[in-house]
Amino acid sequence: MSVLSEIEPKKVFEYFEAICNIPHGSGNTLAISNYLADFAKAHELYHVQDSSNNVIIYKKGTDGYEQSAPVILQGHMDMVCVKDESCTLNLETDGLSLCLEKGLLHANGTSLGGDDGIAVAMMLALLDAEDIPHPPLEAVFTVDEEIGMLGAAALDYSLLSGRTMLNLDSEEEGYLLVSCAGGATAICRLPVRLETPPENIRQNYTRMRIRISGISGGHSGMEIIKQGANANQLLGRLLYDASKQTPLFLCRLEGGSKDNAIATEAFADVYVEKTNGTDAIYACTQTSERIFRHEYRYTDPAISITQECLPDTGTEDIPAAEEAISVMDLTSTRNVIAMLFNLPNGVIKMSQDLPGLVQTSLNFGILNTDLLQKHSGMVTCSFSVRSSTESEKDALLAQLECLTQAFGGSVSVSGNYPAWEYKKDSELLPLMTEVYQELFGAKPVVQSIHAGVECGLFCEHLPGLDCVSYGPDMKDIHTSRETLDIESVKRTWNYTLEILKRLR
Repeated sequence: MSVLSEIEPKKVFEYFEAICNIPHGSGNTLAISNYLADFAKAHELYHVQDSSNNVIIYKKGTDGYEQSAPVILQGHMDMVCVKDESCTLNLETDGLSLCLEKGLLHANGTSLGGDDGIAVAMMLALLDAEDIPHPPLEAVFTVDEEIGMLGAAALDYSLLSGRTMLNLDSEEEGYLLVSCAGGATAICRLPVRLETPPENIRQNYTRMRIRISGISGGHSGMEIIKQGANANQLLGRLLYDASKQTPLFLCRLEGGSKDNAIATEAFADVYVEKTNGTDAIYACTQTSERIFRHEYRYTDPAISITQECLPDTGTEDIPAAEEAISVMDLTSTRNVIAMLFNLPNGVIKMSQDLPGLVQTSLNFGILNTDLLQKHSGMVTCSFSVRSSTESEKDALLAQLECLTQAFGGSVSVSGNYPAWEYKKDSELLPLMTEVYQELFGAKPVVQSIHAGVECGLFCEHLPGLDCVSYGPDMKDIHTSRETLDIESVKRTWNYTLEILKRLR
């Protein structure tokens, strides 16, 4: 049954609900891409669907706008898929379960994907309409924005003739975004030596799982300024402290789910001595929990550290068919712990030009362990690196490489995208400011942000491009607490229609 059928603007929410019924997480965009292509065919609109799943749909200008300069509408079709532990949905195959409460839309147990599904919905509603005045439109739907702007990087920009662009990928109404940081994804890989636990370890050691949870998390661009906790980073610190209290061997490490989402949980499976080791771990985790709660009392007061003993063969996530759990040898254990303890994370530098703006940061988003062969494995650490200064971004990537190589590992970089620089002679910004004041009786806030948007790549490939990013109110994006404000969507829709009307 439709949840949004009676909500205005009806066409926008009709398309948004349809999008929510199609799995469209980053890297899983073929179905949503085909949906957009089918939409274009059904409406007899010329379109291009490329091999990366990007889609461009063209629509002629309405009466009186036939000779107007084309306007690019742009948003991304992928979402960050996050769900609660209790949620049974498979976000690779299942649609979302929507719920509307007190004017706020959310998804039961999962992220909503308002970032950037609401942009896709508004663009489709515009392309569908016959009674909305507008210039020629070039609607660009990109993929995999959330994992490094891979779609925008692969786009054929020769297909676009517009030099004015409305990017609908912001999450705070009343704010007009005019520049942003550049970024990249860095993956640090550290080979480790594995062995079946020797008899003396199996007899005298106990396998334990140490878990850190209760961290607020959030978008690593928008929320990094809060300087809250990161589960992956704290796990490295905890393991270093524990290794000073008792001998231990690492088995497995896991944490976080997205490189651009602040890690909310992480765990490590370790072997410790049965006699004194377990007591030392209990004492260490209790002390660390108290310290972490104090250090992050304003951002993450509910940090929790738990520990439990595990069997040698089989847990809920390690099949019993594995004859015995592999452990890292002493050298690998020491290297992994030392690297985790020293990897940077969080705000590196604040802007000296724009007070309150983060200039350079990185987020330790994903930690995992892979078994490559019987006696070898790999510990992988994924980072989202951001900076509005290209040289600082490059230096931070080099720092990760230098540190990882010191322990015998390597670093690969992908999704490297440029910063979006402020256009001082913009004609679009004054127009959008004027329209906002007339409609809502207040001045919009013009801002730069630390999070990445695709405008930087579009500006790099389309010389002279004049663009502004904006959108309706969304809260807690990239988490299962994500909400979308219905009335804000309505205002943003009307604002967009008036902007297009004046771009004659």
